[in-house]
Order: sequence, then C-alpha cells, then structure tokens
Amino acid sequence: MTQTLMRTKLLARREVAERTMAFEWEKPHGFEFAAGQALELRLIDPPENDAEGSKRAFSIASAPTDERLEIATRLRDTAFKRVLQNMPIGASVELDGPFGGLTLHKSAAKPAVMIAGGIGITPFLSILRLAARERSARSFVLLTSNRGPEDAPYMTELRALSKRLANLRFAATMTQADKSLIPWDGRRGPITPEWLAASVPDLRSAVCYTAGPPAMVAAMRRALVAAGADEDAIRTEDFSGY
Repeated sequence: MTQTLMRTKLLARREVAERTMAFEWEKPHGFEFAAGQALELRLIDPPENDAEGSKRAFSIASAPTDERLEIATRLRDTAFKRVLQNMPIGASVELDGPFGGLTLHKSAAKPAVMIAGGIGITPFLSILRLAARERSARSFVLLTSNRGPEDAPYMTELRALSKRLANLRFAATMTQADKSLIPWDGRRGPITPEWLAASVPDLRSAVCYTAGPPAMVAAMRRALVAAGADEDAIRTEDFSGY
C-alpha cells in the first residue's frame, strides 16, 4: 500500500556515529510499511535550497511496530542536510511512501545474510528490531564495514540485538582502524570472499542482502558470488549521495 504526501513532525534527533544523526518522526495515522522499506521526506518552504533539491529518500530504521518513524543519515554540507540538522523539534515535513523491496524473504528456512556499509545498516536495523520484538527464531548473519569505530552507526544497539536474538551472528570490520582514535580489537580490512565463506558456512542456501555506497554494494555482490552465494538470491540497495 502506498501513502502519498502525509505530514509528519520531528520529535527527536540524536547522534548515532560521528557526523551521523538519527531523526525520529511522528508516525502518521494509517502509515504502514514492511521492515526494510524506505520513505521520502520533503522539506516545506525550506530557508535555503540548492541544486540537489528539497527531498531525499531514506530507508526506515524503526520497526513497523514502533510508535515513531526513525531515519538516519550522514551529515553532508548540502542545503537539505543543513536544514534537516537545524530543524526545530515540532517542525513539519511531508512524507511520501513507503517504497522499496529490500524486505525479508518469506522462507524462514533460508538464512538471511545482511551486509551493510556505513549508513546502509538502516534497513537491516528495521528488520532486526522487528525480529527481536517478535522473538524470531530465524537465522540471521549481519556483517558491517566502516572506516573506524567512530563511523559505525548503531554499534551499541547492534551488539545488544546480537545478544537478544539467539540466531543472529554479528561481526564488524573496520577498514581504517589504524587512523581511528578509538581502540578497535576486532577484524580489520575489507569484507572478502574468504571472510564471507568462513562467516556463513551455509551461504549457498542463504538469501543475501547488501546496502551501502554503490561501489561497496557492487563489490559485495562480486564477493558473495566468489564465496559461493547463489547470484539469484542476492538483493541490493545503493545509498547514493548519502
């Protein structure tokens, strides 16, 4: 079901990583979505604008059962992001959606392998928040890649979810941990076919999802295929210009 141009109010915002902020919005009456879907926010009479325009699409980070809608974004130096960052609590925007098909497959017998680069974690966070509330017995694997610990959104919550969900295997890697001021004793380097194969022994039978910057998503598709994943069971979503 598609909703069109509903109004919503900003209820709260918080930092979830360096230069990365989560925004919580009032959920309009009747707005329904599936975990993993997205929405579009449109600014109303913004105080500034630029060539990139006054609307953006965001994956929804909240679970469908949550009372609020949550999105998260990297803060770039654009008019849209500046207006969003400085918007007073209670201010209104227009909302369009939901849309997008990065939703969980129906067969619970097939493991779900989710690979997130940076803010690409948001659709998977929605899926896992719902799974935790439903006490799902599904098998999940979540692998995340960030430059350093300060860049990794929702890391504390993801670790907590890995304890709440008995069948969730969560692992993170940092590609530039040596440049970080925050200590990191976990895996370093990019996500490789070898690491994928070792992390997911049943990869051939899994449905795989990857979200993040376009170059990373393309690289993960190649890595998954090289590791033995079924190419027809790979679903992707690019986060361009986030």
